Amino acid sequence: MSCCETQNLAVGYGAPLLRDIALHAERGKILTLIGPNGAGKSTLLKTLAGQLAAQGGTVLLDGQDLTAYTPNARARKLALMLPHTARTELTSCFEVAAAGRYPYTGRLGILSDTDMQQVHDALCLVRAKELEDRDFARISDGQRQRVLLARAVCQQPEILLLDEPTSFLDVKGKAELMDILQVLAHEKNVAVIVTLHELELAQRLADAVVCVAPSGVSAVLAPQDAFAQDNICALFGLSTDQYAVLFAGSGAKPKPQFEHYIRSGQRLLRCGYTTGTCAALGAAGAARLLLTGHAPESVGLRTPKGIVVEVAPQFCRLTADGASCAIVKDGGDDI
Repeated sequence: MSCCETQNLAVGYGAPLLRDIALHAERGKILTLIGPNGAGKSTLLKTLAGQLAAQGGTVLLDGQDLTAYTPNARARKLALMLPHTARTELTSCFEVAAAGRYPYTGRLGILSDTDMQQVHDALCLVRAKELEDRDFARISDGQRQRVLLARAVCQQPEILLLDEPTSFLDVKGKAELMDILQVLAHEKNVAVIVTLHELELAQRLADAVVCVAPSGVSAVLAPQDAFAQDNICALFGLSTDQYAVLFAGSGAKPKPQFEHYIRSGQRLLRCGYTTGTCAALGAAGAARLLLTGHAPESVGLRTPKGIVVEVAPQFCRLTADGASCAIVKDGGDDI
């Protein structure tokens, strides 16, 4: 039975960006939203969460219109995890996670023993217990992702919505996140709706898939249909050769680390990133080595345009007076 569904939903900012959306999410299953950047995945997710008003149609939670719920009742029903952008000052990770309990604490926001235990349990679930006393502003982006997930889990939602939760996570972090989401869905019976730009992760994680493109939103698809070559090529505007480069086996060319495309006439061009982006990534990698004593497997950032760049350093090593980290610049299809 669906615990979240839409009927003739239209989403956008002032004017509809996508129309006639009919999707449903079930408790105990993971629904992934895939599609090109800028197609409207995040806009759709925020509308499902009630952060954006629908431009038409209806979002139903357990058969009741989303707008009929009070804010507290809605917060007990669903939780939304977005990429972190707000700055915090002198706030511990425990306090950030504990914000998820406010729908249950009343006007004074006083945490009961039960609330405190829920926060501890959530931090343990996302493997961030050792962070609870640390300043949220002084941990890595990947660690912040864990704490924000703990905050969402603290709400004890029936529906958990996540927007690009693997951003800034290294390989191990991504594997652990996949495991956590599967536990939430398949063992704790939560309906998980997640947007992902990494198709390999989406394919391994999904129980069902919705494809979001500028031309419209698909019905709910089985993973084998959503990730079929012809559908992926149509969804992202890829040629057969481009698909082979990105998804073929060991005989194919290495897959590029940075995947963001724009259309120029009839051609699909892969974007690159700037020297300044490389400098920022290198500085982040060197700083992480100095702070943690471990060379990062990957470093990432979000550009002013909101595009995530995440790459593996060429090397990251200690020097006599600090640390050095090298990033290979990827010019994409810019000659």
